[in-house]
Parts: sequence; C-alpha cells; structure tokens
Amino acid sequence: MRDVVEIGLGKTAQRGYHLDDIAIVPSRRTRDVDDVSTEWKLDAYPFKIPCVAHPSDATQSPESVIALGRLGGLGILNAEGLWTRYEDPTKILEELASLDEDADATKRLQEVYAEPIKPELIAERVKQIRASGVTTAVRVSPQHTLALAPVVLDAGVDILVIQGTLVSAEHVSTTDEPLNLKEFIADLDLPVIVGGCTDYKTALHLMRTGAAGVIVGVGADEWSTTDTVLGIRVPMATAIADAAAARRDYLDETGGRYVHLIADGGVATSGDIAKAIGCGADAVMLGEPLSLAEGAPAGGAWWHSSASHPALPRGGFCIAGEPDGTLEEVLYGPAASADGQLNLFGGLKRAMAKCGYRDVKEFQKVSLVLDR
Repeated sequence: MRDVVEIGLGKTAQRGYHLDDIAIVPSRRTRDVDDVSTEWKLDAYPFKIPCVAHPSDATQSPESVIALGRLGGLGILNAEGLWTRYEDPTKILEELASLDEDADATKRLQEVYAEPIKPELIAERVKQIRASGVTTAVRVSPQHTLALAPVVLDAGVDILVIQGTLVSAEHVSTTDEPLNLKEFIADLDLPVIVGGCTDYKTALHLMRTGAAGVIVGVGADEWSTTDTVLGIRVPMATAIADAAAARRDYLDETGGRYVHLIADGGVATSGDIAKAIGCGADAVMLGEPLSLAEGAPAGGAWWHSSASHPALPRGGFCIAGEPDGTLEEVLYGPAASADGQLNLFGGLKRAMAKCGYRDVKEFQKVSLVLDR
C-alpha cells in the first residue's frame, strides 16, 4: 500500500519520492561493462542510447537534431519554435545567450516567440533533417496538433510527438472542439509519443489511445516553475513507477502491447538516468544537460518550451556558462569531472554492469532503496 498521510481533517495526500530520494541496490551478480547494451527501440526505430531531447530551441536546431541522431539518440524539433518562425534565427539565439537571468529575459522570449509560425519553414526543416538519414521527430502542442500535424506529416516525419505540460486522453471544452487523441492516432501509420503525465490513471488512458510512447513528468528541473505557477509537482520516481504499473496492466489488457515510457524531469546526471530507468522508464528526455555541450544552439543558455508562453510562462531562463564538452563527450565521455554531467550514458552503462544487467529492459527490474 502507498503511504497516505493525513494533512488535515478529511484531507489526505499520498507520499511521493523524487529520484534523489532513492538509490540503486546492486545484486549478487556483476557484469563486464563491454557486455552491456544501452540500445532501445521505439516501434521500428532503433537507438544506441535511451536519450530523447527535450524540444527546446536552446538545444534543438535542425543541425543539433541531426548531430544527436548520428550519435545514437533521438533529437526532436519543435514545430512551434524559432526555427519554424524565422528563416534564420541564429542572431536571435545569440542575443538570447547574452541576456541576464532576470525578468527581461522572459519578456524577450515572449517577444521573439510572438512571430507567427510559417508552415513552409516546418516543411523545410523536416526535409533537412530527413535528408541526413537520422530518425526525424517533430513536436507539436496538443492545442495546435490539428492545425500543424498535416504539414509535419506531409513533410515526411518518422515520429510525431504531441507534448504539453500535461496531456490527457479526455480533454473537456465548452468553447473549442478538443483533440481526440484516440481517433487522431488511429488514423496515422507512424508512431506517436504523447505526454506529459504524472499518474497511473492518465498514463493508462494515454496508452489506450494507441500511443507508442508516453512522456512521464512535466520537465521539472531547477529552472521549471510549473510548481510555483500552477502548484503542480509530482516526484519523478513515483510518477515513473506509477506509469510502469499502468504499462504492466495495459500489457495484460492488450495481450502484450508494450508502450515505452520516457522520463522528463529531474534528470541531470548519469545517476539520475540510471535511477529513472530503474523505476521503469525506457528512456529519458534531456534538456539542460544538452545545453552544456559545445555548439548548443543557444550557446549555453537554457529555457523550457513553456518558458515563452505569452500569458503564463512556466520556466526560468538560465545561462549555464562555459560548455562542459562536446555533445559526444556529454553523452559518451571521457569525463573530465566527477559530477556525473559528462559521459551520461557511459555512467548508465557502468551502473548496469555493476548491478549485473545486460540491457535496459532487464535493468528496469533492479532493486531500489529509500535513502532519505
């Protein structure tokens, strides 16, 4: 039974746990690190590492999407970002990188994202990524899916990502026709990733839409203000474990249809990645860690996709400082520091070897302990 705490007369709250609250417990077996694989597969698309990029313009340009794809991860271009609003947003990104971390930065983000989205640029960017030969994934928000998805699909995307702060399978509206995810996905012949979600019921309902992957979490990190603005914060270890329980029930319900879980939030180091997968995730969505790579589009600045919302921004603006290393070094090392921010997936591989597991699916069975 989940711990339930009475917070006042007639009101209870379930206890939840962050990734920092848990630790991995090695088993009786260890394994040679060279015998360990971090590969995973979403539908027909294989990847060398369980790395999915958060679709922020700070880290995801057409060039960086291609670079991540060639290194074995999945880059995602935001169809509602700067690259689909401006022919060449390079100067804007340089300007943003020079801003201070204050209220003026949020105002400037709102100003540059006020430029209308240009469908012809969406098509151009998708074709550029496709031409490189990497798996092509594009993100649209739920409220703009019906308008933008046809453009994205016609351009030849491989994976469609429908992502908002929170996405439900049942959206109620008395003013607009809501997006029916189940009907929408049923009409497509490509895999769709949807999210985020933070609880068992929502994860299960999203799986029932036919999604190939579900994003778990709201992208919360130290720069996210979803908690401050909306009061919403579900600890990631608990959110992932609950979604994994939903997946087990969905497997039984469907006779074996597996839905991949992508953890988005609270993941900054290789240890965080290992713990997220130990809780049941198949992959992690990385944001700020990728901003620390040399050549990141915003030159080390970082902001969430929701940080530029015109009415209710939900994310701070930060300058990460000097890059930690190349993108390859961030992902694969070698690491020149011992803080877990470089060689992210080498660290994951080492954790799997220390615990005796040979692949990501097996590692989801690792034992965990509360250490706080």
